[in-house]
Amino acid sequence: MRMLHTMLRVGNLERSLSFYQEVLGMKLLRRSDFPEGRFTLAFVGYGDEADHTVLELTHNWDTESYELGNGYGHIAIEVDDAYAACDMARAKGGKVTREAGPMKHGTTVIAFIEDPDGYKIEFIQRGNR
Repeated sequence: MRMLHTMLRVGNLERSLSFYQEVLGMKLLRRSDFPEGRFTLAFVGYGDEADHTVLELTHNWDTESYELGNGYGHIAIEVDDAYAACDMARAKGGKVTREAGPMKHGTTVIAFIEDPDGYKIEFIQRGNR
């Protein structure tokens, strides 16, 4: 068994694709429209789905936004340098919600940014876990 993907519902697919591709450097792996169901699925990630876990962005054509609820946590991405990753995300229009630095009660260097729909993405600096 292996994990295939995590699905996020997004209100504006083009805005979300722009964020995940331009700010986080992911690639659009595949995209499918389902006109009869009025939704689009777009899969993004850092590598081929055969070898990597990816994100499925689901856009329901008639829904502009979602309530995130209080059970969702975040997506974690390993980076070489969390400080530089925050600077890069900010320069490309990303919203940094927690600057890079050691986590409370630990030494792992982390940071958080937010995607256009409010989903949190954690940067974890490589070699710190």
